[in-house]
Amino acid sequence: MEKFLFHRGSLPLLVSMPHAGEHIPDDIRAGMSAPALDIADTDWHMPQLYSFLQELGASVLVATHSRYVIDLNRPRDNVNLYPGQDTTGLCPVDTFHKEPLYQPGKEPDEAEIQHRITHYWQPYHQQLQQELQRLRAEHGVAMLWDAHSIASVVPRFFEGRLPDLNLGTASGTSCAPELERQLLQVAVEAEADSYSHALNGRFKGGHITRHYGKPRDNIHAVQLEQAQITYMEEQLPFAFDPQKAAKVQPVLRRFMDVMLGWAEAHRAEA
Repeated sequence: MEKFLFHRGSLPLLVSMPHAGEHIPDDIRAGMSAPALDIADTDWHMPQLYSFLQELGASVLVATHSRYVIDLNRPRDNVNLYPGQDTTGLCPVDTFHKEPLYQPGKEPDEAEIQHRITHYWQPYHQQLQQELQRLRAEHGVAMLWDAHSIASVVPRFFEGRLPDLNLGTASGTSCAPELERQLLQVAVEAEADSYSHALNGRFKGGHITRHYGKPRDNIHAVQLEQAQITYMEEQLPFAFDPQKAAKVQPVLRRFMDVMLGWAEAHRAEA
Protein backbone atom coordinates (compact mmCIF):
# COMPACT_ATOMS: atom_id res chain seq x y z
CA MET A 1 0.00 0.00 0.00
CA GLU A 2 1.39 3.37 -1.03
CA LYS A 3 1.80 5.94 1.76
CA PHE A 4 -0.13 8.56 -0.22
CA LEU A 5 -1.56 9.33 -3.65
CA PHE A 6 -0.17 12.34 -5.47
CA HIS A 7 -1.11 14.13 -8.67
CA ARG A 8 1.14 16.92 -9.93
CA GLY A 9 -0.78 19.79 -11.44
CA SER A 10 0.15 22.76 -13.59
CA LEU A 11 -1.17 25.60 -11.40
CA PRO A 12 0.20 27.06 -8.14
CA LEU A 13 -2.36 25.24 -5.96
CA LEU A 14 -1.88 22.13 -3.83
CA VAL A 15 -4.89 20.51 -2.16
CA SER A 16 -4.01 18.26 0.76
CA MET A 17 -6.37 15.61 2.17
CA PRO A 18 -4.59 14.21 5.23
CA HIS A 19 -7.58 12.46 6.81
CA ALA A 20 -9.09 10.83 3.72
CA GLY A 21 -7.21 7.53 4.14
CA GLU A 22 -9.04 4.34 5.07
CA HIS A 23 -6.28 1.69 5.21
CA ILE A 24 -5.09 0.13 8.46
CA PRO A 25 -2.14 -2.28 8.12
CA ASP A 26 -2.79 -5.81 9.33
CA ASP A 27 -0.28 -5.66 12.20
CA ILE A 28 -2.01 -2.57 13.64
CA ARG A 29 -5.51 -3.83 12.89
CA ALA A 30 -4.83 -7.01 14.90
CA GLY A 31 -4.67 -5.02 18.15
CA MET A 32 -7.62 -2.75 17.50
CA SER A 33 -11.15 -2.76 18.87
CA ALA A 34 -14.34 -3.39 16.91
CA PRO A 35 -15.29 0.33 16.79
CA ALA A 36 -11.90 1.16 15.30
CA LEU A 37 -12.53 -1.02 12.29
CA ASP A 38 -15.50 1.14 11.28
CA ILE A 39 -13.00 4.01 10.79
CA ALA A 40 -15.95 6.30 11.46
CA ASP A 41 -13.81 9.41 11.94
CA THR A 42 -12.52 9.36 8.37
CA ASP A 43 -12.86 12.47 6.19
CA TRP A 44 -15.03 10.42 3.86
CA HIS A 45 -15.12 10.71 0.06
CA MET A 46 -12.90 13.78 -0.17
CA PRO A 47 -11.31 12.91 -3.56
CA GLN A 48 -14.80 12.32 -4.95
CA LEU A 49 -16.12 15.55 -3.47
CA TYR A 50 -13.20 17.47 -5.00
CA SER A 51 -13.23 15.47 -8.23
CA PHE A 52 -12.85 18.62 -10.31
CA LEU A 53 -9.33 19.37 -9.04
CA GLN A 54 -7.27 17.56 -11.65
CA GLU A 55 -9.28 19.04 -14.50
CA LEU A 56 -8.77 22.42 -12.86
CA GLY A 57 -4.99 21.90 -12.88
CA ALA A 58 -4.31 21.67 -9.15
CA SER A 59 -1.86 19.34 -7.47
CA VAL A 60 -3.55 16.86 -5.12
CA LEU A 61 -2.05 14.95 -2.18
CA VAL A 62 -4.26 12.31 -0.54
CA ALA A 63 -3.45 10.14 2.47
CA THR A 64 -4.08 6.42 2.01
CA HIS A 65 -3.79 5.33 5.67
CA SER A 66 -6.41 6.00 8.31
CA ARG A 67 -5.96 8.78 10.85
CA TYR A 68 -6.26 5.97 13.41
CA VAL A 69 -2.80 4.84 12.29
CA ILE A 70 -1.34 8.32 12.61
CA ASP A 71 -2.83 11.79 12.33
CA LEU A 72 -0.99 13.66 9.59
CA ASN A 73 -2.50 16.96 10.73
CA ARG A 74 -0.81 16.82 14.15
CA PRO A 75 2.77 17.91 14.91
CA ARG A 76 5.20 15.08 15.34
CA ASP A 77 5.79 16.10 18.97
CA ASN A 78 2.02 15.71 19.63
CA VAL A 79 1.59 19.20 21.11
CA ASN A 80 -2.10 20.03 21.58
CA LEU A 81 -3.10 22.53 18.89
CA TYR A 82 -6.10 23.69 20.92
CA PRO A 83 -4.85 24.16 24.50
CA GLY A 84 -7.55 23.58 27.06
CA GLN A 85 -9.82 21.76 24.61
CA ASP A 86 -10.32 18.05 24.16
CA THR A 87 -8.59 16.71 21.05
CA THR A 88 -7.30 13.44 19.65
CA GLY A 89 -3.56 12.96 19.39
CA LEU A 90 -0.86 12.03 16.91
CA CYS A 91 -1.60 8.32 17.31
CA PRO A 92 -5.17 8.39 18.62
CA VAL A 93 -6.25 5.91 21.29
CA ASP A 94 -9.98 6.65 21.13
CA THR A 95 -12.65 7.66 18.62
CA PHE A 96 -14.37 11.04 18.45
CA HIS A 97 -17.00 9.49 20.74
CA LYS A 98 -14.34 8.28 23.22
CA GLU A 99 -14.58 4.62 22.31
CA PRO A 100 -11.22 2.83 22.77
CA LEU A 101 -9.43 2.18 19.48
CA TYR A 102 -7.31 -0.64 20.91
CA GLN A 103 -7.82 -3.84 22.81
CA PRO A 104 -6.58 -3.57 26.43
CA GLY A 105 -2.80 -3.40 26.53
CA LYS A 106 -2.46 -3.03 22.75
CA GLU A 107 -2.10 0.77 22.61
CA PRO A 108 1.00 1.97 20.68
CA ASP A 109 4.05 2.54 22.85
CA GLU A 110 6.70 5.18 22.17
CA ALA A 111 8.71 2.89 19.89
CA GLU A 112 5.60 2.14 17.82
CA ILE A 113 4.71 5.81 17.61
CA GLN A 114 8.19 6.64 16.33
CA HIS A 115 7.89 3.83 13.79
CA ARG A 116 4.62 5.30 12.50
CA ILE A 117 6.14 8.77 12.31
CA THR A 118 8.98 7.43 10.17
CA HIS A 119 6.90 5.23 7.90
CA TYR A 120 3.69 7.22 7.48
CA TRP A 121 3.95 10.80 8.79
CA GLN A 122 7.30 11.79 7.31
CA PRO A 123 6.66 10.63 3.71
CA TYR A 124 3.44 12.63 3.51
CA HIS A 125 5.01 15.77 4.87
CA GLN A 126 8.10 15.41 2.70
CA GLN A 127 5.91 15.24 -0.39
CA LEU A 128 3.83 18.17 0.81
CA GLN A 129 6.86 20.35 1.45
CA GLN A 130 8.56 19.39 -1.81
CA GLU A 131 5.49 20.25 -3.83
CA LEU A 132 5.04 23.63 -2.11
CA GLN A 133 8.67 24.44 -2.82
CA ARG A 134 8.25 23.40 -6.45
CA LEU A 135 5.14 25.52 -6.86
CA ARG A 136 6.80 28.56 -5.34
CA ALA A 137 9.89 28.10 -7.48
CA GLU A 138 7.87 27.77 -10.70
CA HIS A 139 5.10 30.29 -10.02
CA GLY A 140 6.58 32.67 -7.45
CA VAL A 141 3.79 31.77 -5.02
CA ALA A 142 2.33 28.56 -3.60
CA MET A 143 -1.26 28.11 -2.44
CA LEU A 144 -2.19 25.29 -0.04
CA TRP A 145 -5.77 24.19 0.63
CA ASP A 146 -6.10 21.63 3.43
CA ALA A 147 -9.39 19.82 2.84
CA HIS A 148 -11.23 18.20 5.75
CA SER A 149 -14.69 17.06 6.76
CA ILE A 150 -16.33 15.99 10.01
CA ALA A 151 -19.75 14.92 11.23
CA SER A 152 -21.99 17.89 11.88
CA VAL A 153 -22.62 16.87 15.51
CA VAL A 154 -19.68 15.75 17.67
CA PRO A 155 -20.34 16.78 21.29
CA ARG A 156 -16.78 15.97 22.32
CA PHE A 157 -15.42 18.83 20.23
CA PHE A 158 -18.20 21.40 19.90
CA GLU A 159 -21.70 22.16 21.12
CA GLY A 160 -24.71 21.79 18.87
CA ARG A 161 -24.41 21.57 15.10
CA LEU A 162 -21.22 22.63 13.38
CA PRO A 163 -21.46 25.33 10.69
CA ASP A 164 -21.31 23.86 7.19
CA LEU A 165 -18.16 25.64 6.01
CA ASN A 166 -15.43 26.27 8.59
CA LEU A 167 -12.52 28.27 7.22
CA GLY A 168 -9.30 28.28 9.22
CA THR A 169 -6.33 30.58 8.68
CA ALA A 170 -4.62 30.11 12.07
CA SER A 171 -6.32 33.30 13.25
CA GLY A 172 -5.18 35.20 10.19
CA THR A 173 -1.51 34.15 10.23
CA SER A 174 -1.37 31.43 7.55
CA CYS A 175 -2.41 33.51 4.54
CA ALA A 176 -2.65 37.09 3.34
CA PRO A 177 -5.47 39.15 4.91
CA GLU A 178 -6.94 40.03 1.52
CA LEU A 179 -7.06 36.36 0.51
CA GLU A 180 -8.84 35.54 3.76
CA ARG A 181 -11.35 38.32 3.06
CA GLN A 182 -12.08 37.03 -0.45
CA LEU A 183 -12.58 33.45 0.77
CA LEU A 184 -14.87 34.64 3.53
CA GLN A 185 -16.94 36.49 0.93
CA VAL A 186 -17.47 33.20 -0.94
CA ALA A 187 -18.71 31.65 2.30
CA VAL A 188 -21.01 34.60 2.95
CA GLU A 189 -22.47 34.31 -0.54
CA ALA A 190 -23.04 30.58 0.04
CA GLU A 191 -25.60 31.54 2.66
CA ALA A 192 -27.98 32.01 -0.27
CA ASP A 193 -27.77 28.24 -0.73
CA SER A 194 -28.40 27.72 3.00
CA TYR A 195 -24.79 26.98 3.91
CA SER A 196 -23.68 28.39 7.25
CA HIS A 197 -20.04 29.32 7.86
CA ALA A 198 -17.41 30.30 10.40
CA LEU A 199 -13.94 31.80 10.14
CA ASN A 200 -11.38 30.70 12.73
CA GLY A 201 -14.12 29.31 14.94
CA ARG A 202 -13.79 25.87 16.53
CA PHE A 203 -11.45 24.89 13.68
CA LYS A 204 -8.66 27.41 13.06
CA GLY A 205 -6.44 25.08 11.04
CA GLY A 206 -4.35 22.17 12.21
CA HIS A 207 -0.63 21.49 11.99
CA ILE A 208 -0.50 21.58 8.19
CA THR A 209 -2.11 24.99 7.89
CA ARG A 210 -0.14 26.46 10.77
CA HIS A 211 3.23 24.96 9.85
CA TYR A 212 3.25 25.50 6.10
CA GLY A 213 1.32 28.75 5.82
CA LYS A 214 4.02 31.42 5.58
CA PRO A 215 2.65 34.47 3.77
CA ARG A 216 5.93 36.36 4.04
CA ASP A 217 7.57 33.50 2.14
CA ASN A 218 4.79 33.51 -0.49
CA ILE A 219 3.15 30.32 0.78
CA HIS A 220 -0.50 30.82 1.72
CA ALA A 221 -2.41 28.05 3.53
CA VAL A 222 -6.10 27.70 4.36
CA GLN A 223 -8.04 24.85 5.96
CA LEU A 224 -11.66 24.03 5.26
CA GLU A 225 -13.43 21.79 7.76
CA GLN A 226 -16.69 20.92 6.06
CA ALA A 227 -19.72 19.43 7.78
CA GLN A 228 -20.31 16.03 6.23
CA ILE A 229 -24.05 16.55 6.24
CA THR A 230 -23.52 18.78 3.19
CA TYR A 231 -22.48 15.89 0.93
CA MET A 232 -22.99 12.45 2.52
CA GLU A 233 -24.86 10.34 5.03
CA GLU A 234 -23.27 10.69 8.46
CA GLN A 235 -24.16 7.17 9.70
CA LEU A 236 -22.95 3.77 8.55
CA PRO A 237 -22.31 2.97 5.76
CA PHE A 238 -21.32 6.66 5.34
CA ALA A 239 -22.60 6.79 1.79
CA PHE A 240 -21.78 9.60 -0.62
CA ASP A 241 -24.86 11.61 -1.59
CA PRO A 242 -24.49 12.77 -5.22
CA GLN A 243 -27.34 15.26 -5.01
CA LYS A 244 -26.03 16.96 -1.89
CA ALA A 245 -22.49 16.94 -3.31
CA ALA A 246 -23.58 18.48 -6.60
CA LYS A 247 -25.10 21.37 -4.70
CA VAL A 248 -22.02 22.17 -2.59
CA GLN A 249 -19.31 21.47 -5.19
CA PRO A 250 -19.78 24.85 -6.94
CA VAL A 251 -19.01 26.54 -3.62
CA LEU A 252 -15.81 24.52 -3.28
CA ARG A 253 -14.92 25.40 -6.86
CA ARG A 254 -15.39 29.10 -6.06
CA PHE A 255 -12.99 28.74 -3.16
CA MET A 256 -10.42 27.25 -5.55
CA ASP A 257 -11.01 30.03 -8.06
CA VAL A 258 -10.31 32.61 -5.35
CA MET A 259 -7.09 30.86 -4.37
CA LEU A 260 -5.91 30.74 -7.98
CA GLY A 261 -7.08 34.24 -8.79
CA TRP A 262 -5.23 35.63 -5.82
CA ALA A 263 -2.08 33.74 -6.84
CA GLU A 264 -2.30 35.07 -10.39
CA ALA A 265 -2.75 38.63 -9.18
CA HIS A 266 0.20 38.45 -6.81
CA ARG A 267 2.71 36.18 -8.54
CA ALA A 268 4.37 39.20 -10.17
CA GLU A 269 4.99 40.63 -6.70
CA ALA A 270 6.54 37.41 -5.37
